[in-house]
Amino acid sequence: MTLRCVVATANPDKAMEIVAIMSQVGDVELLARPGDIGEIEETGDTLLENARIKALALCEASGEVAIADDTGLEVDGLGGAPGVWSARYAGEDATYDDNVNKMLTELGGSDDRTARFVTVAFAAFPDGTEIFASGEVVGQITTERRGEAGFGYDPIFAPDEADGRTFAQMTATDKNAISHRGRAFRALAEQLGDMGLL
Repeated sequence: MTLRCVVATANPDKAMEIVAIMSQVGDVELLARPGDIGEIEETGDTLLENARIKALALCEASGEVAIADDTGLEVDGLGGAPGVWSARYAGEDATYDDNVNKMLTELGGSDDRTARFVTVAFAAFPDGTEIFASGEVVGQITTERRGEAGFGYDPIFAPDEADGRTFAQMTATDKNAISHRGRAFRALAEQLGDMGLL
């Protein structure tokens, strides 16, 4: 049995990661987000709310099972910021570089650089069923960019489980094995398996 799912994200980097992770967990046919679906306003106050908003919007628009996620980087030295605002940390139209630059500037020479990436993965079904799972990885914000791979904050996030390497210094396979998104979507896949869908 193959489970068909629409991937709700409009971010091609995130979509590539989700496809890579989900292709390892079972017989899943992942459909790209339809091009005629416009911007979905992420008006939630939590990662869970935003993931649900995106999944429900795509499920309703496509008539298919939709999977979505929302991810936040919580930095202790910034009082838990940017959290749910991670993608828009440096403004509504911020680039990856804008966000990284702002974080490095805000942290400055602070010794309190512990951080955690948190992802909530959400699946919405046409019959109204909803399931979700979360994943987390703890690490440190580096004082400068390291590595060329990945996207977003990957060049400045060094997970505690990676011998000092940042996500941007790791292969996609190594990153997905320990990342917040990998853990969230594998946990979601477990629930789908429990439902007899994988």
